[in-house]
Amino acid sequence: MEPLDGTSDTVFSDRGRLFTLSADPGNRVYGERLVSKDGKEYREWSPRRSKLSAYLTNNGREFPFRKDSRVLYLGASSGTTPSHVSDIVSEGKVFCVEFAPRMFRELVKTCDRRPNMMPILADATNPSEYQFAVDGIDIVYADVAQKNQAGIIADNMEMFGARTGMVAIKARSEDVTSAPAAVFRMSEETLKKRGYRILDSRSLEPFEDSHQMIVFRKD
Repeated sequence: MEPLDGTSDTVFSDRGRLFTLSADPGNRVYGERLVSKDGKEYREWSPRRSKLSAYLTNNGREFPFRKDSRVLYLGASSGTTPSHVSDIVSEGKVFCVEFAPRMFRELVKTCDRRPNMMPILADATNPSEYQFAVDGIDIVYADVAQKNQAGIIADNMEMFGARTGMVAIKARSEDVTSAPAAVFRMSEETLKKRGYRILDSRSLEPFEDSHQMIVFRKD
């Protein structure tokens, strides 16, 4: 088990597979494989179950997460990827925003075993709804399958003063009639107009069809 380059010893690789060091040893979140080595337990992080893992598997190396990072995660769903982010930011916090009540119930179960995960039932398009519950954000990560994905993450970054963002753009959620490449360019332009610099923009295929991860920052 070796640390993955560029991840500051928070993500690990073994024979081409990614892992995070479990913050809740002995327990699975979504049926993932657990591996023990040198007295530590690692959780396999499949690129087919997580867009952030897909980004890293596709040689994405703009990875802003550190052990003490405070992360606002938009579109947390049941907590699959947020639980790995929880492992990574073991000394930080993950504020998990989810809108769908059914997914939120599953998310709460995931957060119950992880003190650094905070579930928030709210609409990511209206960050003022949860402004009272969130503070000190370093990174905003967004995986919201709806229109104006770049605008939604930019609004949240401005609300909470974050300087670094990652957004998994789903082209078909933006515009089913446009070519995915055009949608990705439009999303990048939206972020640039809001004052952000694009650090990386990378396809998530073959793990996710018509998806692009964009990493950006305001200097």
